[in-house]
Amino acid sequence: MYRIPFSKVDCSGNELRYVQDVLESGWLTTAGRALELETKFAEALGARFACAVNSCTSALHLALEAIRVGPGDKVLVPTMTFTATAEVIRYLDADPVFLDVEYGSSLLTPEIVDRGLKLYPEAKAVIVVHFGGQAAELMNERGEGILDICHRHGVRVIEDAAHAYPTRHCGRFIGTFGDITCFSFYANKTMTTGEGGMLVTNDEAIFHRVRVMRLHGIDRDIWNRFSTPKPSWEYDVVAPGYKYNMPDVNAAIGLAQMERAGSMRVAREHCARFYMDRLKGLSMIDVPLMHCQFRDHSWHLFPIILKSEARHSRNEMIRLLAERGIGTSVHYKPLHRMTYYRERYGLRAEDFHNAERIWAGTFSLPIYSLLTETELEYIVTTLWELIA
Repeated sequence: MYRIPFSKVDCSGNELRYVQDVLESGWLTTAGRALELETKFAEALGARFACAVNSCTSALHLALEAIRVGPGDKVLVPTMTFTATAEVIRYLDADPVFLDVEYGSSLLTPEIVDRGLKLYPEAKAVIVVHFGGQAAELMNERGEGILDICHRHGVRVIEDAAHAYPTRHCGRFIGTFGDITCFSFYANKTMTTGEGGMLVTNDEAIFHRVRVMRLHGIDRDIWNRFSTPKPSWEYDVVAPGYKYNMPDVNAAIGLAQMERAGSMRVAREHCARFYMDRLKGLSMIDVPLMHCQFRDHSWHLFPIILKSEARHSRNEMIRLLAERGIGTSVHYKPLHRMTYYRERYGLRAEDFHNAERIWAGTFSLPIYSLLTETELEYIVTTLWELIA
């Protein structure tokens, strides 16, 4: 029987060689490789500044701190996201305000954001999650995209792009639109460093604040202090910062992954096209709703929604697929259903109609660059046998 995991890391490039170079250098923490990854990542996106960190969660925390989100502030977030998007708001003693999403895409739309800002005009920021590899509608020809709406309200925009490298929108890469964009390089992402992330911005003041806060609030990089041939121990602590830096070992993996990011995205696109073509006749599921061309989507996820009238429930389908050697996952249990947020903010499921419809039937199929045609065929055939 096939054993097809939900996710599988493709390290078939220069990963091993670059890590070996770091090990032989004698300097394993943040140094030249991290700086090189920052430079190349910013250049690839067309952004001014990039700051490598140890997770997307860290990047989101630094982003909120940099725009001075603090106690009592409100930040709008979608309910269909991983908990990190909301928890970082609580780190700063601010409050997340949860919004429903569009059925089929799990994205915030301009209309949803506009309603949210009218209900909460005091909101300081919106965190826009680009879901599954597809960009939210930041801009449109009518000048009514999420960015336009937020700018009219004087609200800052942070993009949670944990799913969105390399994703395009309006002819540009995600990472060049909002005030700050945060990427994830976790092991199952379209590009990985094992653990890690990147904060990207075009705002120089934000960039300098983030660099200081990334490493204990120290006013200069440790690598510079310890690698210079001159006596240079002196440094200052200018703020109570965090320990969020990315080690060079992780950055080395990221540099190798970046070299193949384009080809790995194309391989994921092939999987998505295969699923779209072969599953379109299954009336008991909804495939992902697309607002972009295949080539502009990074295809981190391929979530499908099983309709309520299907002969198996979502959980039964996951079990049956696992018995047949096919790994799946669920993206996501909405945050308004999580005990902490539900009880703290008195959230009710009936206020999140679309998210509830998605949650009831959603599960994500395997999608990664190492999936073979034979494996894709087996997955699709199995789905037809269980659902049709």
